[in-house]
Amino acid sequence: MISRTAAFLVPALGRLHVTAEGAELPAPGSIVAANHTSLADPVVVFAALHRLGIRPVVLATAGLWRIPALGQLLRREGHIAVHRGTARASEALDAAAEALAAGRVVLIYGEGGLPRRRDSGEQPPGPFRSGLARLARAADAPVVPLGQAGSRRLTSGGSFKQLAGLATAPVRRPTLHVHLGAPVRLAGDAVEATAAAHRAVTAAWTVAARRAEAA
Repeated sequence: MISRTAAFLVPALGRLHVTAEGAELPAPGSIVAANHTSLADPVVVFAALHRLGIRPVVLATAGLWRIPALGQLLRREGHIAVHRGTARASEALDAAAEALAAGRVVLIYGEGGLPRRRDSGEQPPGPFRSGLARLARAADAPVVPLGQAGSRRLTSGGSFKQLAGLATAPVRRPTLHVHLGAPVRLAGDAVEATAAAHRAVTAAWTVAARRAEAA
């Protein structure tokens, strides 16, 4: 339901373009690693993946599960709550590994949070946390880098500006671009694997940002 809702909502807010390297889509049991720039980009990413026929399991902050209705949907559809900064944080990686073993595609944000800036411009992905690399190595799963650009044109800045951005988006019709790179296998220790994942997602974001700008 979340994927279908996103697929219906996003085209009303902007012009979504989706590209991918090669003809193959993420295989069952793959990790899709995306850059995180805006409160709106999970909806954009879900809409893009839905267009490709992919309905992922997403790792997201546990606070979303406390929102009425949304929390019930997230729980029912098997998404995974991340209890950041607590002893339960590692439980999310265990649950994600189980989802991968069951053939699900898992969506994870390597940065683990949003950038602390208020402008609507594009910037390369920030530093990655080690969870993505640890999950990929533990599950022996390929990582499909996903770069998205344009979401900050929907929501960025303070609360009022974000609401105004959403309200005016159907008139402004900002360009939103999502690009999937070729799958990579992360090797080496956690530091090396995290760096490799960051490079791959940055390369995918660079493609998305250039095409969003050119559209």
